[in-house]
Amino acid sequence: MEILVKVKTMPSPELISPRSARVAAARRLAKRNFRGKDRLFLAEGPQAVREAAGHVVDGTPTLVELFATPEAEERYADIIGAAHTAGARVHLASEEVIADISTTVTPQGMVGVCRFLDTPFEEILAARPRLVAVLAHVRDPGNAGTVLRCADAAGAEAVILTDASVDLYNPKAVRASVGSHFHLPVAVAVPVERAVEGLKNAGVRILAADGAGDRDLDDELDKGSMGGPTAWVFGNEAWGLPEETRALADAVVRVPIHGKAESLNLATAAAVCLYASARAQRATEGCRTVTES
Repeated sequence: MEILVKVKTMPSPELISPRSARVAAARRLAKRNFRGKDRLFLAEGPQAVREAAGHVVDGTPTLVELFATPEAEERYADIIGAAHTAGARVHLASEEVIADISTTVTPQGMVGVCRFLDTPFEEILAARPRLVAVLAHVRDPGNAGTVLRCADAAGAEAVILTDASVDLYNPKAVRASVGSHFHLPVAVAVPVERAVEGLKNAGVRILAADGAGDRDLDDELDKGSMGGPTAWVFGNEAWGLPEETRALADAVVRVPIHGKAESLNLATAAAVCLYASARAQRATEGCRTVTES
């Protein structure tokens, strides 16, 4: 005998008005001063919202509110369900409302409002991280988000944004991280001198990534000198790291250019450096050249 089980689902909310105070409150989070005042930011698109819905800090869910088109509600029922489970307010919204809240040219039908989730620098140090990315003087939000994504993929335990770098919660940075904002601890507004001093005191070697560095990344790998706890310091997209910041590092390392390219962009160089350290730290006897037996 076949038994049918009826699954109870949450009823769809009414379509929210474009003039709603909730829409206005979400829309203003596109501006940094309002984000700082409310300690809230926007996560746009299903991937970011999915990560936000499953993220909890000290027992408090990160996702506060969700706006989704009826089409997105149907297509991403699992995300809508996770948002309900997290206790977020869920609003159905027209495409026009989503476009009004969103900061993208082509919104994906879903925008979440999230609590700030940066971690105090002291907590990062207390965790004794082995691989850290330090963004010093990084001004482009897309680059910042992409480096955060690279750090996440390489298995870094933390990212630090100095006080001279872009806002972690800039919508472009959040989009570029593709959900990595919710995966690893990030400290913000840390003076670079304090970041370096704290990491050194925690036993972390500081490597400044610079195209004019006096040490070659390949050589450092071949020497087996990169297997210990490491923090990579990445500089400005246009002019790199200032001399006073390079002077703080234990070594200034360049990514070798074997072809005819003039240079690597920030995010690509960061990915190369972080993965080099990740490989060295995972190797049982360090890295060897391909000619060694």
